[in-house]
Amino acid sequence: MSTTDKFASGFIDFILKWRWAVMLLSLLSVMAIGYGGKSLGFATNYRVFFSDENPQLMAFEEFQAVYTKSDNIVFVIKPKEGDVFQPRVLKAVQELTEASWQIPYSIKVDSITNFQHTHSENDDLIVEDLIEDEPGALTPDELREKRAVALAEPLLIKRLIAPKAKTTAVVATLQFKELDPMEVPKAVAVARENLAKINEKYPELETALSGTVAMNNAFMESSMKDMGTLVPIMYLVLLISLLLFLRSFAGTIATLFIMAFATITAMGAGGWMGIMLTPPSATTPTIVLTLAIADSVHILVSMFKELRRGREKMQAIKEAVRINLQPVFLTSVTTAIGFLSLNFSDAPPFGHLGNMTAIGVMGAFVYSVCFLPAFISLFPLKASKQEEKEGGQYMLALSNWVIAKRTPLLYGMSAVVIFLAAMMPRIELNDEFVKYFDHRVDFRNDTEFMIENLSGIYQIEYSLAAKESGGISEPDYLQDLEKFANWLREKPEVDHVYAMTDVFKRLNKNMHNDDQDYYRIPDNRELSAQYLLLYEMSLPYGLDLNDRINVDKSATRLTVTLADLSTKDLRDFVAHIETWTKANLPDYMQTTATGPVVLFSYISERNIEGMTKGNILALLLISLLIGLALKSMRIGLISLLPNLAPVFMGFGIWAIFVGQINMAAAMVTAVSLGIIVDDTVHFLSKYYRARKEKGLKGEEAIRYAFTTVGPALVVTTITLLFGFGILAYSSFAVNSVLGILTSIVIVCALVADFLLLPPMLLKLEEMQKKEKKS
Repeated sequence: MSTTDKFASGFIDFILKWRWAVMLLSLLSVMAIGYGGKSLGFATNYRVFFSDENPQLMAFEEFQAVYTKSDNIVFVIKPKEGDVFQPRVLKAVQELTEASWQIPYSIKVDSITNFQHTHSENDDLIVEDLIEDEPGALTPDELREKRAVALAEPLLIKRLIAPKAKTTAVVATLQFKELDPMEVPKAVAVARENLAKINEKYPELETALSGTVAMNNAFMESSMKDMGTLVPIMYLVLLISLLLFLRSFAGTIATLFIMAFATITAMGAGGWMGIMLTPPSATTPTIVLTLAIADSVHILVSMFKELRRGREKMQAIKEAVRINLQPVFLTSVTTAIGFLSLNFSDAPPFGHLGNMTAIGVMGAFVYSVCFLPAFISLFPLKASKQEEKEGGQYMLALSNWVIAKRTPLLYGMSAVVIFLAAMMPRIELNDEFVKYFDHRVDFRNDTEFMIENLSGIYQIEYSLAAKESGGISEPDYLQDLEKFANWLREKPEVDHVYAMTDVFKRLNKNMHNDDQDYYRIPDNRELSAQYLLLYEMSLPYGLDLNDRINVDKSATRLTVTLADLSTKDLRDFVAHIETWTKANLPDYMQTTATGPVVLFSYISERNIEGMTKGNILALLLISLLIGLALKSMRIGLISLLPNLAPVFMGFGIWAIFVGQINMAAAMVTAVSLGIIVDDTVHFLSKYYRARKEKGLKGEEAIRYAFTTVGPALVVTTITLLFGFGILAYSSFAVNSVLGILTSIVIVCALVADFLLLPPMLLKLEEMQKKEKKS
């Protein structure tokens, strides 16, 4: 008996001798670690998806330090009949505008009713609300006049009002203190109440709620929805599966305990680490539930196998733990390594998912080899020999076929892997954050309503510097700014451009008695500065230009609202803009695109870059561990192929049938790598146990591995399919893609371990025989 087996035998003897103490200690450990779960909360800011070192986030933070933060809530209003310029519709807009000031943390509210319309009156500059009076008191002629003003104003059209005035918006800008994680939910709750009152009072309106604050809230609500629905469904599905597979009430109850303990351990540890849950990390319970089953299933399947062979209960438990302790430990460690590699991701939520899941997986191992044997030993156990005979026959037949067809399988499977790997470059990365949510999430539906009826939600921000303090009033600066804005407006990708030149041109016209010929950039810097000062002094509280001009008036903000673009198209467009600015703007005006949409457009690339390093390191560590455990570095290296092949196959299939992927791409390889290694480890451990412990030759060792561990691999694969398949129903697209793609990879892993690994082992044996002869 090897040293490892001696340790395993001594270990299980100790566990069974002190089983009551072991179970009590397990319960106390779960309670102590699980207590940390009370500190778990939900993150309500999209910034959590970006590390502090992320260059795009750093640029955005610098931008927002200069200008007012752009977190906003957008109310979209569309009358079911007619246009916006009807008394009741305008009254609704007016009421919603006033109510929006009461939203917590609101610092500015913009709408067509409070738009600061400027005009000349007896050589005086008049600044007033576009709809200042009671809308019901406006005559038809006055309504037509207001409509004409709104549709002619560049700062309003396709920003606060649709080109044909069929839809309008009220935009509340919020500045959170970021001291309470419930700031966003509180603000959204008030916004929803305000909108509900409008809907009740004005049933003739269609309304929607969008904006970055609504998006932040959607991340939290999606997390809560997934935890509230997917986890209970997961428990139910796995309970039914365990009863069908194990056909043992005691085995099912024991496994449910392990699942619960592992999940509580993972989430409790997350609380102790101060982790805030996000949609990716909120999937931890579902993933841990799935993975926690594997260890228990391998031990229980082996135990029932020994019972069918006539062993007594205690002897069957001891033998099951003895032969599985090393592979179960090895698979747990390799799975944990795979998940821990998520820390190389540029998105902290993935690292949180990896850390909590790794802790849960290692907890599942400890509970499976400690609590499970102690608990199961308390129950009377029976096993049907007919089940053993049927399962063994199927696996024996499969092993015989694989051995007979080993050469065509080796080359055929290799060709399939190479072909599917060649398809991978066809996958396009797409991270449109609106499409992170499915149509069960209000934010997705409301935002698509806004895009269809008013304008896009994706905005690129620029800060364009002047030569000196006060330089934004310089005619040359304004002419260059105007040239840039007009060039952007000609692009089909652009819905709206908000540039300060529109304010200067309007003021120049106003100060020349509203003569349309003067709707142009002022020729004199001093005049421009005076116009701007006069305008700013006339603006009411909360409607100033602090969000458009920096403090010393040496830079202005330009906002580009885009149509619905894929992130690839957006990156191409940003690059096109950068090329144009370098060729057409002076050096002091050179600028970099920023904004949430820019952050998300590069997140997949940065994640893949980081995860490539993490996956390589994880793969090398896993192969090293396999080589050390099996005392053969050659086998450790060979294990790379069946572990990498399922990943290539899964992504290749995705490339053929789907073609696009979001930032889940960075997660899938790490998650699946840690899982698919399990099948390889269990198959190899049984193969080498047959070679060394039983003295079997290559073909017989393959048969032994198939009949011994094959049924358990099928059971765990189906279980994993259920678990990750349920993730496909997540309302968060990243989780959904993770679930579907990982399920595909898991199936490919079983295929590779049954059809590729055995021919490789037999080929290796042939090569070793030739080496010995030579």
